[in-house]
Amino acid sequence: MRSRKRIALSIAILVTGGVLAGLVESVWLHRAQHIVMQGSVIKADADVKKQSPIANVQISVQGAAPPIGTESNFSGFFKVVLPIGARPGETVFLRFRHPDYRPIELPEVIGKQLYVVSLTPIPKHTITRHGPMIRLSNIRVRYSTQIENEANIGSEITTFEIPNQGNVPCDGYRHCSPDGRWKANVGSASLDAGDGNVFENARVSCIAGPCPFTRIISDRYSGVSRTISVSVLDWSDTTTFLMQGEVFRREISDSVREMYPVIFGDSINFSLPPPAEGTTLEAEVNSIETVFPLGPNPSVPWADCNVQAAKNQSKNYRCELRQGYQITSR
Repeated sequence: MRSRKRIALSIAILVTGGVLAGLVESVWLHRAQHIVMQGSVIKADADVKKQSPIANVQISVQGAAPPIGTESNFSGFFKVVLPIGARPGETVFLRFRHPDYRPIELPEVIGKQLYVVSLTPIPKHTITRHGPMIRLSNIRVRYSTQIENEANIGSEITTFEIPNQGNVPCDGYRHCSPDGRWKANVGSASLDAGDGNVFENARVSCIAGPCPFTRIISDRYSGVSRTISVSVLDWSDTTTFLMQGEVFRREISDSVREMYPVIFGDSINFSLPPPAEGTTLEAEVNSIETVFPLGPNPSVPWADCNVQAAKNQSKNYRCELRQGYQITSR
């Protein structure tokens, strides 16, 4: 009789254990579908100012079932939602493909860290099938806008870096990522328009480094003021920001404005205020003055351009030089 009770008890334990294991597995599988790998793709360069975000990179994950893919956006950001069955600590292979960069495949451990991936540009040849490299110089941006009771007398521009190292736990550091996980740093910049002048249409944009892992924490540039400033929190690797604004004096006039973009290596960066119209990108091509209109989908013969609209309707542009062209001084 006791033997039968022991056998029945053992069966009950086995059945209960199996049910619990099944429940644990079901709960784990339910959570697994929410595992996300996110990161940023930037240009490989020893100079952090030249580590431009790379858009339109084709990214695929091998090792997941089934294989999945995505594409980086204007800021280089990518996010991959792993399918059910992917477990933290497992290794998958991330593949990155872009026609202007060397392809790479990286083994990465599934986790909550931020993945910052650097792609090496394919070298531009000094001789192309059409002959020697085409030289570009004196690159300018021109646009028009209506202004009331004010005159644009110029623009001010500055860049600033936020030095930091990504994936360092925030154990007692002064600044942390928004979720409290990672060590962060804060960078700031300010501009003064001068006596009797004010800034309008000021804008701030990230132009190099893992831009998706930054946040503006102090916005003192969106209004009309003689001085403007901004502070940015960075919780990954070093990033570079661009701040610029138009300087105005009060009067009524129509204005055509010209500005010089910021050029780091083969990357051309600039931003336009919301009312900008008739935008053109102008340059001396082999010493010949040439004008290239920029429409809603910006395109010029010598560069691949991408544009991103900000919340205040200003537009951030980034153009990457094409094969066969080089930027030179006059």
